[in-house]
Amino acid sequence: MRKLPFDTILIANRGEIAVRIIKTLRKLELRSAVVYHDLDAGAPAVSMADMAIAVSGRTPVAAHPDTAQIIAAAREANVGAIHPSYGFLAENAEFARAAVESGFAFVGPTPEIIQLMSDKIRARNFVQRNGFPVVPSAVKEDDPASFIQRARSIGGPLLVKASAGGGGKGMRIVRDLDTLEDAIAQARSEAQRYFGDGRLYIERYIEKPRHIEVQVLGDSFGNVVHLFERECSVQRRFQKVIEEAPASTLSPGLRERICETAADIARAANYRNAGTVEFIVHGGEFYFLEMNARLQVEHPVTEMITGIDIVAEQLYVAGGHELRLRTH
Repeated sequence: MRKLPFDTILIANRGEIAVRIIKTLRKLELRSAVVYHDLDAGAPAVSMADMAIAVSGRTPVAAHPDTAQIIAAAREANVGAIHPSYGFLAENAEFARAAVESGFAFVGPTPEIIQLMSDKIRARNFVQRNGFPVVPSAVKEDDPASFIQRARSIGGPLLVKASAGGGGKGMRIVRDLDTLEDAIAQARSEAQRYFGDGRLYIERYIEKPRHIEVQVLGDSFGNVVHLFERECSVQRRFQKVIEEAPASTLSPGLRERICETAADIARAANYRNAGTVEFIVHGGEFYFLEMNARLQVEHPVTEMITGIDIVAEQLYVAGGHELRLRTH
């Protein structure tokens, strides 16, 4: 077992994922601390953790994204690292920066990478500049005056998407281009309401694609590996319903191309820690969709087929170690 520079980790989350991380910490003989709202006082994670610190707010969902309270809890628990898991503050670059500046190891990507990949417009522009495939699209910020004209020139159907979106929020499919402006207004309003960011882009909507995501890991020494793909094409309202690995729809050659492209994107970004690169696949072609700069909800599917504890690998990378894994 490799030596880590911290012995106690604060889990900045609740529920199932907090329990899951505690199990790995126990396996590595590390101590766990959790934060909890009064409504969660009887939750399994609170009783399982070595230490539990209360945070306040109208609801748990209001309390957990409070950076100041989480950092204060980390100090109170005298932890060496903070694991944000997913949701809440996991893709908040300012939280990651606050954690690092407060002297804690952050069990996730660097603040700079989070900032890049959490902005879908910046992320897709980065990927395109580095020569990776993206769906034909129009970005308003490139030239606001010609935005709608450029979108129409792509040809329908179109997909209006929020730059800061996720979970299907701020998205509209446009089959009749006469309704494009209404769809833009609706998507912008929804994006502003959910994410506080009304920026949009529009891309060609690919009918009945496969949705493939690739688990990647990177360290601070430039090493990046992929842990193969997950098929997540069965969705409802852009929300994933079923994850399957390996993807039964991919030929061996296409699988290798997609997985290696995911690893190459992570290398181009100097990516560190765990992340997921998502693609849409149509026929024999595939296009970058987004990168989730965090541990993903679906990571246990990959753990089941590889036998690799991804949370343990996250901790080793955050502790300054090289990846034990190498490219396939």
